[in-house]
Amino acid sequence: VQLQASGGGLVQAGGSLRLSCAASGRTSSSYAMGWFRQAPGKEREFVAAINWSGDSTYYADSVKGRFTISRDNAKNTVYLQMNSLKPEDTAVYYCAAGNNLRGMITGDITYWGKGTLVTVSS
Repeated sequence: VQLQASGGGLVQAGGSLRLSCAASGRTSSSYAMGWFRQAPGKEREFVAAINWSGDSTYYADSVKGRFTISRDNAKNTVYLQMNSLKPEDTAVYYCAAGNNLRGMITGDITYWGKGTLVTVSS
């Protein structure tokens, strides 16, 4: 499975962005999917995850209520809608795929995509 993230950019605090992750591969829709991020000088951290069917999601406390993860299996694409962005959301965002939702949360990742940079100005 190959993952390609897009949609990053520069936005002012309080603004919104939507990230997309296009997955390729015959069984890509069977994986749980998620987003992680890495800010400058910090370790990569979990942001959000969704199970293969899209009916179960999980969020980091820092983004809960502001970010929404969703997926369209017909398009093999996962989305991260980010609202009410804060400067501390500035990071490179990575798309990831794993065997199940619990594994995504604990960092048991099977595939990583290249990141897309999100910069939130104050």
